[in-house]
Amino acid sequence: MKTAESLMNKPSRQKLRAVSNGFVERIIEEYAALCAPARITVLDDSEQDRQYARRLSLANREETALAMRGHSVHFDGMKDQGRDLVNTRVLLSPGATLSKSIETVGREQGLKEILGLLDGIMRGKEMLVKFYCLGPCNSRFCIPALQLTDSAYVVHSEDLLYRQGFGEFKRLRGGKNFFHFVHSAGVLQGNVCRDICNRRVYIDLEKERVLTVNNQYPGNSVGLKKLALRLAISKAHREDWLCEHMFILGAKPAGKNRVTYFSGAFPSACGKTSTAMILGQTIVGDDIAYIMPGKDGRAWAANVECGIFGIIEDVNSADEPAIYSALTTPRELIFSNVLVKDSVPYWLGMGKELPECGANFSGDWFSGKKDDAGKEILPAHKNARYTISLKGLENVDPNLDSPEGVPVSGFIYGGRDSDTSVPVLQSLSWAHGVFIGAVLESETTAATLGAAGVRKHNPMSNIEFLTVPLGVYIENHLKFGSDLDSPPLVFATNYFLKEGGRLLNQKTDKKVWLMWMEGRVHNEFNAIETPMGFIPVFEDLRRLFREIFNKEYPKADYEKQFSVRAKKLLEKLDRVEAVFKEEDNIPEAFCLHLAQERERLAETMKKFGKETISPFELCESR
Repeated sequence: MKTAESLMNKPSRQKLRAVSNGFVERIIEEYAALCAPARITVLDDSEQDRQYARRLSLANREETALAMRGHSVHFDGMKDQGRDLVNTRVLLSPGATLSKSIETVGREQGLKEILGLLDGIMRGKEMLVKFYCLGPCNSRFCIPALQLTDSAYVVHSEDLLYRQGFGEFKRLRGGKNFFHFVHSAGVLQGNVCRDICNRRVYIDLEKERVLTVNNQYPGNSVGLKKLALRLAISKAHREDWLCEHMFILGAKPAGKNRVTYFSGAFPSACGKTSTAMILGQTIVGDDIAYIMPGKDGRAWAANVECGIFGIIEDVNSADEPAIYSALTTPRELIFSNVLVKDSVPYWLGMGKELPECGANFSGDWFSGKKDDAGKEILPAHKNARYTISLKGLENVDPNLDSPEGVPVSGFIYGGRDSDTSVPVLQSLSWAHGVFIGAVLESETTAATLGAAGVRKHNPMSNIEFLTVPLGVYIENHLKFGSDLDSPPLVFATNYFLKEGGRLLNQKTDKKVWLMWMEGRVHNEFNAIETPMGFIPVFEDLRRLFREIFNKEYPKADYEKQFSVRAKKLLEKLDRVEAVFKEEDNIPEAFCLHLAQERERLAETMKKFGKETISPFELCESR
């Protein structure tokens, strides 16, 4: 059997020795013996090595160059178009328990299965070894991460999304405090995974590693993204900080010399990236945040990433001008699962007429093409994506790589809710805000495999990634805020309220909701107390619409958007209560807020004698 070093060329051996870490060497040796690659290439932080991965991905035809400089496209297979929530499992040691909503597999059984799938899987292929840093380098937020994969597309994606970490591993001085990830796309047929039926993503909390096989879609293959999120949630629990599925943005109100930082948790396709990219604001990150207490008694946050893997559907010049501009100008950028015609990408909702034929995730595509089940194939997938570095964007925040992070003044929880929740509200307290995050519901989208449009309970938009019991996770949030001198204010948003099938607000209105939240942080706006939290006063919103968009905001719109749908809200509480009854050790504070909110809603319905109460009526009754 060949040793790992014997499969490397001289530069790779020199780079590995420069890291000077026996644990790293043992990991590479272990998986070289198991996966049996034809050769191993070790990559460092140099631009030369970054370009090596990109060129290899193009040469392997994992990606194809497009007409615009720096742009390329990648296609996942028909059945590999979203996160696989069923086959993504936590390896569970004997006696350990997790929430029922978390997929698990016995540790011994799971390791036997996935190590069997990895056995010889890289035969004839090249194993790439790459070093990254989760969070800003050389900071308290930093977690080094080692990636082993046979996919140059995975490395190219991670080079855009994460900070280079070769230097960080040197600073470990042989230490073992890092995550590691092993991935193989498996056998490719037509440049897509052949053995999707054997797709597995197994999270090993004990060894802080993830083993993933027979997949290409980044949600399943890019170890440092949602897979590292699961490892970090477990680590944060042990170390008393928060690892959250959150963006971080800097809100900059016009005419005021200040930046107010918010972090926000939104399930996929609920406006998360578009909120992080609101025109005129700065973006620190759009997906995952590490949040730690500061010496000043405030919460401080850092972006785990330095890039965006965003949903591209409905990104157009009118609704998402900042993102659209970035996607239509020369830069290093990977499109995935869009439609390509004459080396030009097209996607759903881009504001242009789409070609009648081209190449997409189904292969050669033409209008009217159907899948094996007889369902018409869309020109681009609804979960089509773009992968882009933040550092080339005009609106990137100057503190993106700050070792201190940024001070967070507000948490925002947002979902996709067509008939119940108001566009924006503020919690009554930190603990009530934790309750609001914990009862978050959202209608499912194409970002995960399975049916779309199903109302799903998704606490803090993080339920899919939890590696601690839900009750423990909620208790951690309660404790985190109570230990701070100035905990962030907590807000909730919903951009998807409808009437007669039509949205009650425009997508760009989210800037007004953000500026209202920013003003509340600085005590500049009044609010109406309702059973579910504080909502804006009409006059404040009317002024904001005039200042931001130079347009009138009708009273009728305000009334429809901010009416308290008490009966619908009570039905929601019934749904989430049923879910929490299945969980163990739910904090008493959570149960208290559930009972109090139900009582407030019932009293309001009785007082006004109706199921839906106008905000004007609530204001007059104060």
